[in-house]
Amino acid sequence: MFINIEALQKASLKNEPFPYCVIPAFIKPEYLKPLTENFPDIKHRGSIPASALSQDSLFHSFVEELQGSDLQEVIAKKFAIDLIGKPTMLTLRGATSERDGKIHTDSKSKLITVLLYMNSTWETDAGKLRLLKNPHSLEDYVEEISPLAGTCLIFKVTPNCWHGHTPFVGKRLSLQLNYLASPAALNKHLNHHRFTAWLKRLFPRVFEENY
Repeated sequence: MFINIEALQKASLKNEPFPYCVIPAFIKPEYLKPLTENFPDIKHRGSIPASALSQDSLFHSFVEELQGSDLQEVIAKKFAIDLIGKPTMLTLRGATSERDGKIHTDSKSKLITVLLYMNSTWETDAGKLRLLKNPHSLEDYVEEISPLAGTCLIFKVTPNCWHGHTPFVGKRLSLQLNYLASPAALNKHLNHHRFTAWLKRLFPRVFEENY
């Protein structure tokens, strides 16, 4: 319904420096504006599980589709990886601070990362994601991805899947879907995100100071 599966199927898989593909029109055009307008209101930095956020019916249906078997099958085929029975974790971000964007790889418990951006406009070079050749420099990159709405990056989590972005302070909307190695890994990640979300609700002023 929402996902442009054909665009994903046609997207080129690149293998250097790690397996990834970029899909500029991951969301069908007729749904792009309604989904960006109904993105949950998130005031603070950090990732929050989708299940912990209030969503309208349209956005909730979109979240369910992202975690469905159709997308899973296409990603598994494109990256030649077995995702049958692998749990998924979907988190949302509403903003970044100067603390975000540092060079990193995703944790070993993640098999595949899907990053989907939901910003209706992006008029600055800051905050654009860079896929890096090494962990030492943001300037040594193979591709730079603007966080415009509907743009999607999917990559296989490897020891060298280095990525990051230059500092950006403010609203930066994104969803992150992960296929995880085991149910235990899912519980560990969700417990961490729920705990930090609880802290943000309890001490909002502390987190506001980070912007």
